[in-house]
Amino acid sequence: MSGRNINTMDLDSLTTLEIIRKINEEDEKVSKAIKEEEKNIAIAVNIIFNVLREGGKMFYIGSGTSGKLGVIDASECPPTFGVDDSLVQGIISGGDAAISGWLEHTEDNEELAIEDLKIRKITNKDVLIGISASGNTPYVNSAIRYAKELGCRTIGIMCSKKGSLKNICDLTIAVDVGPEVIMGSTRMKAGTAQKMILNMLSTTTMIKLGKTYSNLMVNVKPINNKLKERVREIVMLATDKSLEEVERTLMECNYDPKTAIVMIKIGISTKEAQEKLKLHGGRVYETLKG
Repeated sequence: MSGRNINTMDLDSLTTLEIIRKINEEDEKVSKAIKEEEKNIAIAVNIIFNVLREGGKMFYIGSGTSGKLGVIDASECPPTFGVDDSLVQGIISGGDAAISGWLEHTEDNEELAIEDLKIRKITNKDVLIGISASGNTPYVNSAIRYAKELGCRTIGIMCSKKGSLKNICDLTIAVDVGPEVIMGSTRMKAGTAQKMILNMLSTTTMIKLGKTYSNLMVNVKPINNKLKERVREIVMLATDKSLEEVERTLMECNYDPKTAIVMIKIGISTKEAQEKLKLHGGRVYETLKG
């Protein structure tokens, strides 16, 4: 991540297409670097899964690009997986103003990190995931130390093998993406790596929590016409039934895709389907298998 990239020394003398190719060539290295940390990512998912299954919450915390990526991933969980807004939360130093603005100076404020966690009322039931490209961000490291004092589970994500974050977290995912295209611009390969890892953490956790059936988003909440149409499509794909039958079943179960799928596949009533789902923790696959 740090240092000067010898492959991009000539950037300002290249054509537009040549610059694009250089950037793309560097980005191709990111997934290969992440592959080396797949086992640690899997361990992190199991930590998060156990925390959420036991009633805890998942928090991301970071500064600058890292903080923004955490906020993005957290904000996408409710519409994608139908979970409460508070289940996955993203915290960025500087607050909402830092999402669209430039408040990078806040990354040095260790006291602010503790204040931000207190505002969110983090407890020992939760898991805190610190995101820092260098692994040395004072704001993030302070947050992790405070969370550990509370008894939280802690996970670090960094794009350096030498960051101090690894010395204070229960588990660290350290991906070496190599020097950036533009020296120090960690919004590029480091940011891409962090985004990919966050996708893996939240998505895999939600799959394990039963928020999907096959590769379908069966926990989506149909709060508008577009999402109602998506629910129809999901149930049709899951059951291979006509639109008419799917629509009739959805009307009976108040547009709950999980319930509709179980009703159609097993041939039972709404109440029976809901009881079976509850028995199997809301997991459609387990419900149909059992």
